[in-house]
Amino acid sequence: MTSPETSRNTVDTSPVSASRWTTGAVSRSEIAGLLESRDWSRTPLGPRDRWPASLTGLVRVVLSSPVAMTLLLGRDGIMIYNAGYATIAAGRHPGCFGVSALTAWPEIADFNRTIIDGVLGGACFSYADLDMTVNRNGADEHVWFDLDYSPVFDDDGEIIGALAVVVETTKTVEAELALSRNREKLSLALQASGVVGIWDWDVVADRVYSDDKFASLYNVDPKAAATEGVPISGFTASIHPDDAERVGEVMQSVMASGEKFSIEYRLVQSDGSVRWVVAEGQPLLENGVCIRFPGIAVDITAQKEVAEAYAQSEAGFRTLADTMPQMVWATQPDGFHNYYNARWYEFTGVQPGSTDGEGWSGLFHADDQDRAWALWRHSLETGEPYQIEYRLRHRSGAYRWVLGRALPTRDAEGRITRWYGTCTDIHDAKMAQAEREVVAHELSHRIKNIFSVLSGIISLSARSEPQARNFAELLRKRIDAMGRAHDFVRPHSEMSRPTMPDTTLFNLLTRLLEPYWGEAGTGAITLSGDDTVIADSAATPLALLLHELGTNSAKYGALSAADGRVEITGRIDGQTYHLTWNEKVPGVVITAPARNGFGSRLMTISTEGQLEGQLERIWEPDGLRLEAAIPLRALSRSGHLGRLS
Repeated sequence: MTSPETSRNTVDTSPVSASRWTTGAVSRSEIAGLLESRDWSRTPLGPRDRWPASLTGLVRVVLSSPVAMTLLLGRDGIMIYNAGYATIAAGRHPGCFGVSALTAWPEIADFNRTIIDGVLGGACFSYADLDMTVNRNGADEHVWFDLDYSPVFDDDGEIIGALAVVVETTKTVEAELALSRNREKLSLALQASGVVGIWDWDVVADRVYSDDKFASLYNVDPKAAATEGVPISGFTASIHPDDAERVGEVMQSVMASGEKFSIEYRLVQSDGSVRWVVAEGQPLLENGVCIRFPGIAVDITAQKEVAEAYAQSEAGFRTLADTMPQMVWATQPDGFHNYYNARWYEFTGVQPGSTDGEGWSGLFHADDQDRAWALWRHSLETGEPYQIEYRLRHRSGAYRWVLGRALPTRDAEGRITRWYGTCTDIHDAKMAQAEREVVAHELSHRIKNIFSVLSGIISLSARSEPQARNFAELLRKRIDAMGRAHDFVRPHSEMSRPTMPDTTLFNLLTRLLEPYWGEAGTGAITLSGDDTVIADSAATPLALLLHELGTNSAKYGALSAADGRVEITGRIDGQTYHLTWNEKVPGVVITAPARNGFGSRLMTISTEGQLEGQLERIWEPDGLRLEAAIPLRALSRSGHLGRLS
């Protein structure tokens, strides 16, 4: 074992015994050596002596775990994994250690990008038997994994990456697929009577007649069984000693009652191997006495092996679940809870088994119970994933916020066979988010006050400088437009929050052009085409652009004429948003101005400088047509402070 860490910011990588810690083809000492030799200062993580203490401890846990795990740190998803994961990575190891998961696994880069972004945003992900195609040994492989992703926090509670627990289920899935195919073959065989063994027992004469397949399965001479018959004892001699008494009792019972005979048992073969069969028959009675007993036997050894493999897989799942930092639970198809991992009992402090069935709901906060039950019933009825945030009673008696998620597993026919779920403690992150929101509202309030102060200063200055009054009024209106845009994306109070449901470009247009809408009359301004969501950083330059267009149109263009109209359309083309402002003024000839004024330059700066787009003005005979092409990423990019990347 490694020695205890000597300081809170270091990871102990002292040599360990490779023979003791070997997992598959990769040892823990090899992984520890990679961690030690890597020049982390050349990565976004920086030198190891500057890593958060929480990350240092988690790296130690990951490297010492027998379960395959990897850390995906920062926005690049820098990988630090253990020996179990190295075995799964196969030919990609050790090249992917300490590098970005996006470049280490290019064939699933989009998937990893989604996971990393989601977890950095506070989400958790869980997948059961996820179907993937990866290249880890020089060729594409079709594989399946159980994957669980949960946040990794630094010492300040900020999310800095994701912890991935990886279990390859390829062999289990392939076995289940093979089992499904075998069942189909079995059905065809039963219909065609091609691969089943058939017997007919003359009970009075004690002679069993059978086909070659049945006789061979029971170590009986096929020729004798087909011609002269063999006593029943010749067949029952091959039944496994542990099953013989049970089979005999069932046979005697159905021979007395006339009920259908159906039983599974083992047969010992001549080479000592064991095979499973299912035998079915129908005893024929005369005057209450069984005189004949025909039936069939089917070899189900392969199915039993798959079932055993599944049982071992279930045991492996339970072991894995107990090593996870999350609470893990499982239910039957009807939602009956019958499994919780060790983390659940540690968190809640309840006795094992006390929350089986519906007992778990008593741990929910009273205000969350109805909502959680309604959503859970909906998932059970529809098979849709279950995801909810609620308050769960901690062993201390306090309620803590957790994120609950569950997904169903299905059989080959699509029927739900089990639900698997997790509960992740998000209380600290939620409290931190609430505190940040309070600070954000306060900053928003102060920024709004700055807009008001600026407008007041401009108005007062214009009184003392009459010659600058027109310019001051234009400047004041532009500041007011910026203030409306600020309220739209970052209201400083509930009273200032816009009544529109979504932060979209069309809603921002409606808010900014509301004064002109009223002046020009119904139908003077029309919106059509594709709308798009906008972030806070895009709102201000858009507000300046739209304000200038509306102001100029009201003074000189379509909105200044009784029969003028403005047609605004949006169109999404790939990764670009195209906004068209088209003015129509019937009976008026419009010409381009001799020079571009400050307003025109402001529109260009807003569109091309701040939004990284392109702006084109076309002066048509009946009015101005403006075309703006803006990257969607510029519209959706948030200006809020981000997390560790």
